[in-house]
Amino acid sequence: MSTSAGNLTIVVATDKNNGIGINNTLPWRLPEDLAHFKRTTSGHAILMGRKTFESIGRPLPNRRNIVISRNAGWQHEGVETAGSLQAAAELAAGAPAFVIGGAQIYAEALPLVNRLIVTRIEQAFACDAFFPALDEQVWKETAREEHRSETGGFDYAFVTYERR
Repeated sequence: MSTSAGNLTIVVATDKNNGIGINNTLPWRLPEDLAHFKRTTSGHAILMGRKTFESIGRPLPNRRNIVISRNAGWQHEGVETAGSLQAAAELAAGAPAFVIGGAQIYAEALPLVNRLIVTRIEQAFACDAFFPALDEQVWKETAREEHRSETGGFDYAFVTYERR
């Protein structure tokens, strides 16, 4: 997989406990993060698990949507299907691509990617899905933009990590 994973970057929003979702939805409302996600991924391939795709409900525009599902018969108009993260990465090889969830796909992708773009929300939310804890021996913070959400009333930051 290493030959095709070099183009992959994880994009994720987490709360202060690494929570990423509850009941297959986002536990917070943060329009600024959705706009950041759109700017970051627009024009590129996005790789996601089937449950993440179903929580979004439609292919995201101006992106190559690749959905990972173990169900070989699963299909949806406007998306490509892959049976594994490796197969999805091979479909996207040669161009920048973003892994956008969910928890299982993030856990599989984390050892393979060299870059993470994390929206770090400085508040705890009720979550039932989590992003793996980052090992500081492996990941180095290389950029941070701090913000305050007037909508949500909490602080957040766009943080980039690179593999050491």
